[in-house]
Amino acid sequence: MFMAKVRVLPFFKGMSDAITIAASTTSSSAALPASLHCVEENLGVPKNIASFILPLGSTINMNGTAIFQGIAAVFIAQAYGIHLGWESLLLIVVTATLSAVGSAGIPGGGLVTLSIVLGSVGLPLEGIAIVAGIDRLRDIVGTVINILGDAVVAVYVAKSEGELNEETYNSEVYVSYAQSIPKETQP
Repeated sequence: MFMAKVRVLPFFKGMSDAITIAASTTSSSAALPASLHCVEENLGVPKNIASFILPLGSTINMNGTAIFQGIAAVFIAQAYGIHLGWESLLLIVVTATLSAVGSAGIPGGGLVTLSIVLGSVGLPLEGIAIVAGIDRLRDIVGTVINILGDAVVAVYVAKSEGELNEETYNSEVYVSYAQSIPKETQP
């Protein structure tokens, strides 16, 4: 948000519906409609920018997943008493980033690709069982990070292209995602 030279608080307020859905579903794909709504209606990003960046980001921009995989690999190494040198740590960063790109935007998707990261530095795959118990809690935070990262990119691109509606962005009035759903489709 600093590179786009916009205030941070309106960003989080405008994304509150998407954050709630991302945290409750732990799925970047399930939160995509709410993210699109929040970015367009509450943050003032034009539809052409949001509809390109957010679907692409929900597929390949899994920064929350990459962070988890790096932390989990180091934790598993410590749990097994395995020392990781700088080369191994660098390899973890690279493979975590690349495997997160291929990770599905569904609950537990990062846990599946963790085996790639562990295998790249010779860590035991049995270590996945150690972190599996807390994966759902971790997935809540990781999914929120994923969708917020996509929204930051959308705001930055809109701002750099001169297309960000700053009046909408800085507005104190936010359109709820639930209010935007047509009445005939609501339960």
